Amino acid sequence: MDQALYFILLHIDKLILIAKNLTWSEALRYCRQNHVDLVSVHSEEIQRGVMNVVKRASTEAVWLGLRHSHILGIWFWVSGETVCYQNWAPGNGTSEEDCEHTVRSGAVQSGGNQRWISHPETDKLNFICSRYEE
Repeated sequence: MDQALYFILLHIDKLILIAKNLTWSEALRYCRQNHVDLVSVHSEEIQRGVMNVVKRASTEAVWLGLRHSHILGIWFWVSGETVCYQNWAPGNGTSEEDCEHTVRSGAVQSGGNQRWISHPETDKLNFICSRYEE
């Protein structure tokens, strides 16, 4: 088996779509209590795994472990990883969002080209938990 394909299959097995509609904070708590964490997508391989599981979502977007710090003006992963790999939809993930007074969190589109989008953390969406330590 191709090594890259094996790596992708390994990651798909470690990701689980939760088809419950929760706020970002509720989703984070759920993943940490029942699995390991909300998924952090710090490589193209993990993004491919996310793209495979997100197809089964019942919401138009799905929460990731991606959070925006209004104070620092940066996006970060809850796992502590730096946001180096990025897959933002046009107009998302920019500093223009800093003008808003709502806390923003990152989600992935469940249809189309499955890019990352910014959502108010109070929206209720499906989410992806990781079942492994980063």
